[in-house]
Amino acid sequence: MTPTLTGFANSPDRGRGRGRDMRVRWALEEVGQPYDVRLLTFAEMKEPPHLALHPFGQIPTYEEPGLQLFESGAIILHIAETHKGLFPAEPGARMRAINWMFAALNTVEPPILERETAMLLERDESWTVKRQPGLDARICKRLDALVAYLGDREWLEGMFTAGDLMMASVLFRLGSSSLLQRYPSLSAYVARAEARPAYRRAFAAQLAVFEAGNRA
Repeated sequence: MTPTLTGFANSPDRGRGRGRDMRVRWALEEVGQPYDVRLLTFAEMKEPPHLALHPFGQIPTYEEPGLQLFESGAIILHIAETHKGLFPAEPGARMRAINWMFAALNTVEPPILERETAMLLERDESWTVKRQPGLDARICKRLDALVAYLGDREWLEGMFTAGDLMMASVLFRLGSSSLLQRYPSLSAYVARAEARPAYRRAFAAQLAVFEAGNRA
């Protein structure tokens, strides 16, 4: 059966592919699994039918017969465990890939989101300018460590894994800042991820949704 995921009917990132539903699209494209998308408005995300799938009224959600999931990390973990292509066969390498998924979501993404929130929602507040150097420093501390580990590797654990998919998705959020430009190896890492055919297919599909909404 074809799984169904939910996505923004009108994405707040204006078609840049930064929404968390994009991560799930990308994972499904990587493993060659066809999927359906149910598009939701912000109002529909807070209505009972969607809250039954996602208690916090967000996206994405994922449905297949006998299974309903929310949270992009859990969804991508399920996809990687049930399809070939996103996890190495060797058990230790598989666990390291999962380790990087958690690192992306729990260690690297939080300071990036904190900065993003400040720049978007608090930019007119008097304290925002004073906070920015500290916010940037916390992000750079994480990026310094990531660069040190990545070294001259193409991907975090040899082959491209769900860990790279999640880490690149998190780093994409720095696109509107100059922080990533300070790290040539990470900029190249992100560029390699964006060049993957599966990512390009997922991005094109999400961009088409945004463009269709603008024409409506």
